[in-house]
Amino acid sequence: MKITPGVFLRVLKKGTRRYFAGAILAVAAVGMPVWYWAADQGAAPGGSATPAPAFDSARAFEHLKQLVAIGPRPAGSAAIREARAYITRQLASEGFTVEQQPFTAASPYGAVEMVNLIVTLRGRRPERLLIAGHYDTKLMPNQSFVGASDGASSAAALIELARVLKQRPHELTYEIVWFDGEEAFVDWTGLDHTYGSRYYVQAATNANALSTIKALILLDMVGDRELQIRRDRNSTAWLNDVIWAAAKRTGHGQTFLDLDTEIEDDHLPFIEAGVPAVDLIDLDYPQWHTPADDLSHVSAQSLQIVGDVVLAALPEIERR
Repeated sequence: MKITPGVFLRVLKKGTRRYFAGAILAVAAVGMPVWYWAADQGAAPGGSATPAPAFDSARAFEHLKQLVAIGPRPAGSAAIREARAYITRQLASEGFTVEQQPFTAASPYGAVEMVNLIVTLRGRRPERLLIAGHYDTKLMPNQSFVGASDGASSAAALIELARVLKQRPHELTYEIVWFDGEEAFVDWTGLDHTYGSRYYVQAATNANALSTIKALILLDMVGDRELQIRRDRNSTAWLNDVIWAAAKRTGHGQTFLDLDTEIEDDHLPFIEAGVPAVDLIDLDYPQWHTPADDLSHVSAQSLQIVGDVVLAALPEIERR
């Protein structure tokens, strides 16, 4: 991801992210609820109210720890195959069918085999709402970069969000996507970044399926123990507004700050293709792209905040 100069961040630039098109959809349906949004709460068949299942940060943090325990997980490595197997096992244990979207990326080091992971939860309507993040870590030779926030936090939060959303009513079809190859192999220049999201958008474009995507919510680096998320000016304004309103309603206005930044990340291929998208990211993180991005600098509470805010925002996003 890249921060464009100008905002009050202590951060180094994470490379400039220009994204092109990438990807598809396709996936097996699972967990189709038989009831849908009733106002902002679920109602079981027959009209009786059922408590909506909550995001469980303890479960999410356990996923984060298991991914970190694998070690560095750059695209194309044996370790990312292990991470992919872990994510797939956790989703399968919840009854999901996981669709793999394999592709070959042209990297500065030659061809690299990559795989996006996709889970689909059918709604009453076919229009899709994507919730996504990346699960790779940056290749850092001679360093042990385990990416507790930068890679593991988004992947872990998505596993837990899939579990919760399977049990919640939803009007739209949800697609949860784990992008491979978000990180640059060398520098965030040219096309050396966002391999998975670019492929997804291109594949969806080729399949004439891009128009069915109503919006994308992107999670990236949401594990920071001192979480502070700023409004990204590259994100779609109405999505920022809905999510920041949800943060205030849920008591997290001090985490979702009314300050601007400008980020280049996996959402930009969607923005450039005309799909509304928002990036939720904390790049004000001194451990970014260092071996110190470890378990001591992330927290379950940060995952809880992001999970709660995303879930609170979804009904309004569906109504738009």
